[in-house]
Amino acid sequence: MKLDKNTVAKRYGKAIYELATENGQEDNVYNELLSLRDIFKTLPDLGNILSDRRLNLQEKRSLMDQLVQNFTGIVYNALEVIFKYGRMYDLLLIIEEYEKKYEDDKGLLLGSVTSAVPLKKEQKDKLAIKVAQRFGYEKANLQETVDPSIVGGILVETNGQVIDGSLKTQIENLRKKLSK
Repeated sequence: MKLDKNTVAKRYGKAIYELATENGQEDNVYNELLSLRDIFKTLPDLGNILSDRRLNLQEKRSLMDQLVQNFTGIVYNALEVIFKYGRMYDLLLIIEEYEKKYEDDKGLLLGSVTSAVPLKKEQKDKLAIKVAQRFGYEKANLQETVDPSIVGGILVETNGQVIDGSLKTQIENLRKKLSK
């Protein structure tokens, strides 16, 4: 029986987190996984290339050697196991599962904020405090994205929820009301 992506991600993410916790390395592993996620976001097809039949095993191994040279210990070993079992296409989900466990243990909420212009540090800090309080966490870490198409205001995404305070949405809502 083949397991679905989410089940695989939960098992791997949990195993990596438990191993990191046992060794007192959950922060280091967390940071390494965040940098690994950045690599996979920069090269979105990398997981599929390392998992499917586009390349032969030697070519995949060569790519993996380049990838794993940046990592040590638990992350290195996890990457090798995930590669061995042909699950590199699930890596972003695995990292997400690790993050969830890490966040819960640390009282940290991860999310993103989109604004039309870059936020000042003090604005971002105040927003992080308000978002953390709203969702019942001690702290929030919000990745910032600038998207001029939202015109103004902000869009916050976290815990599968969206807080849309963008002018673009407000204008669209007003347009809908006026057209009735």
